[in-house]
Amino acid sequence: MQYNRSPPAIMKYSLIATIVVLALAQGGFAQDASDLERLSQYFEEMKTKLIADMTEIIHSQDLANQAQAFIEDKKTQLQPLVAQIQEQLRSAATNVEEQIRPLTANVQAQLQPQIDSFQKQMEAVFDKLSKQTLALAQ
Repeated sequence: MQYNRSPPAIMKYSLIATIVVLALAQGGFAQDASDLERLSQYFEEMKTKLIADMTEIIHSQDLANQAQAFIEDKKTQLQPLVAQIQEQLRSAATNVEEQIRPLTANVQAQLQPQIDSFQKQMEAVFDKLSKQTLALAQ
């Protein structure tokens, strides 16, 4: 359970609730002894809950601070490692590129005559279709 209220705000609400309860107690509940006992029990429960809530808020804030410090510490520790990994990746990429470049040039040299032939065939087909279209249009 996490609260967005600050501890002073919780104390204000607790004091307001206490004043309201005291006002009600003075008005109608004060005459009966069993009502006084229930009121005392209610105050005790309220005190216990308030202490538990405040303890939880303090622990959650402390835990958040510890988590933030842990993250910052690990980030500082990992930055050199990340830089080293990035440099290794750059080096590996350069090596791969150097090895692939002759291979791609060789493949391109082998395929270029076939590509040129295919292009000439397609041009011939388009020329033939254009001539036929012109002949039909006349």
